[in-house]
Order: sequence, then structure tokens, then C-alpha cells
Amino acid sequence: MDKIRHLDGIEVQHVDTSRLRMHLLTAGKEENPTMLFLHGNTSCSTIWEGFMLEMSENYYCVAPDLRGFGKTEDKLIDATEGTQDWIDDLGALIAAMELGPFHLIGHSLGGFICWRMIAEFAGQIRTATLMAPGPPMGFGGIHGAKGIANNEDFSGSGGGIVVSEFVERIEEQDRSESDTMFSPRNTMNRLFWKNGFRAMREEDILSAMFQIHTGPQQYPGDYKKSDYWPGVAPGSYGPVNALSPKYNIALLSQFVEASPKPPLLWIHGTDDRIIAEQSYSDPGYQGRLKLREGWPGQDRYPPQPMISQIEYALEKYKGEGGEVAVRYIDDCGHTPFIEKPQKVFSAMLRHIEGGNKKIK
Repeated sequence: MDKIRHLDGIEVQHVDTSRLRMHLLTAGKEENPTMLFLHGNTSCSTIWEGFMLEMSENYYCVAPDLRGFGKTEDKLIDATEGTQDWIDDLGALIAAMELGPFHLIGHSLGGFICWRMIAEFAGQIRTATLMAPGPPMGFGGIHGAKGIANNEDFSGSGGGIVVSEFVERIEEQDRSESDTMFSPRNTMNRLFWKNGFRAMREEDILSAMFQIHTGPQQYPGDYKKSDYWPGVAPGSYGPVNALSPKYNIALLSQFVEASPKPPLLWIHGTDDRIIAEQSYSDPGYQGRLKLREGWPGQDRYPPQPMISQIEYALEKYKGEGGEVAVRYIDDCGHTPFIEKPQKVFSAMLRHIEGGNKKIK
């Protein structure tokens, strides 16, 4: 496995918690206010490095490898509890590091975890910033702004929707560009950011993809056969199953009922191809594009409207007294803090400074 080359100013740590040994990156002085960064799927903490350094002059930046990713101890994710393993791991990390109130920042899968973090740790979160989060209703197999299941077994969500050839190429640590669809490098450049963008740390971010913990009970996870299209339903283990709406039915209400409610900033790239009204990662949209055979049509299996679902959740949060700011970033895909770091930096500073004033 190729070693990730960390940027100057980034410190590598291992922290033994009451649940597992976590690998994490830090930047800045411990006496400064803490920022806790949660990475996305097929990634690890290294993706935050450049942005952590931007923030490190005034903040203590902490970015762990989540369970199932990077160099954190290899333990299974019980997907039937939704995000609970990640939540409990992070709670144990916060306790082990004796972190005080913190600013929470999550991207993609990490943003999805933030919905539950806000519910569980509301009193400790100064502000929350969610960048391209999965909607709190879950990922795959649902329709409408409220996230209604297409089928009773939540078919089209969970580990079975991940293409096996992509997983095989990750396990082979394939750095080639020989396959348009399933090469990890091409997948990253097609979906992580807007087409045409290339990240300065592309090789290290690719190495981070190869550090995901793979296996039948890890990534992508197990699955069940379904009588409904596309023929697979969620299993019980791994990160993709943990995203299934089947195991996150209560998540929206948990988020909306959080007390107190930390100020929340949602950042979204307008050219995001993963979190979108028509997501290239969603079986419903893949079916419409004829990328999955046998699509039963718009009436029976429409694309998941992820933006509408996030907007619905945030309106509910506001309706219960929460403060929400939204920043759409043009000409930007799924990873705004790498594609448009200065725009994200300025939006976050305005948001965070407002949150700091309220806490004082």
C-alpha cells in the first residue's frame, strides 16, 4: 500500500479509546477551539489536510479515520443500528482526548453522520457545517421529499448496489485509467469533483481510497436478494448498509428534535453528481440512464431527490427553532473544500464566528 504523504504542519496520532484504536490527523494548538472533521465514503482523514491547515492558525483541527476506513483499528460496522457505531466511536474519541465544545464539520458520509451527531452531542457542538451530506432519510431506495420507501424491503439500498468490479480494483490498488467506468482514479475524478478538475493531492487521495476496509462484512458489505428491482436489499454490515433508509428511519426526527440546536451551515456544489436530484450513484437514476437493466420506470422507482430531502430536513429544523444558512457554490462538484477552498473557508468563517459569539 502506497504511503500517504502528509502535508507539513499535519500531525499523525493514534488514540486508544474505550471502543477501538483510532488513527487521526491534527493541526494547530490544543488550547484553541476544536474543529472535528468527518470524512466521506471511500476516503479517510487525509482528504481534509489542506483545509485543516487553512483553519489551524486559530483552531485545533482533529480529523479521525472513521471505523471501516484508513488506519483506524479494523472492526465491523453493525449497519442495523445505522450510524450508531460511528457515533459511539466519536463519543469515545471525544472523551479520550478530553475535547471541549467543538465545531463539527462533515463531508458526504461524514455529513450524514453529522445529522445524528447533532442529536447526540447538541450541547457540545458550537456550530455544524455539512458539506454535500447524504440526506437524513438515508441513501437509496426512497422517493419524495419525505423519503418514502419504494419497496417494503428498501431494495436498491445497501451493500448490494456497489459494483463488484470497482471493489476488486480498489483491492488491487489499481492506479490506472484504463477503464472508464470502474477505475478508482476515474471514478474519483468523475464523481468526487466537477468533470475537468484534478486535485493537487490526487495520488494521496487515491491512496486513501485504497485504505477502505474491504470484505463481505466491510466495504461494500453484505446484501440480501430482493424480489423487487434492482434485485438487492440491504444486509447487516458495513458502511453502505449503514446508510440504508431501512436503518435510519428515526434519524430525521432525532435531528429535528435536537436540543439545544447548534447553528448549521449547508454547503453544496451545484455540479455535485453524488448528492443531487439526479444522482449518478442512485440506482433509480442509473436505471433511467439504462446503466442498470430492467428499470421499472418513474412511477415505481424514481430517482431519489436528495436535494429536496435535505431542504425538507432543514426546513423542519428551522421550524423547531434551529438556525440554518445555505451556501451554494457554482462550478463545483461533490467536494467543495478541495475544489473551491477559499469560498468554503470564507463561508465557514462567517458561520463559525457567529456561533462563537452566541456561545460567549
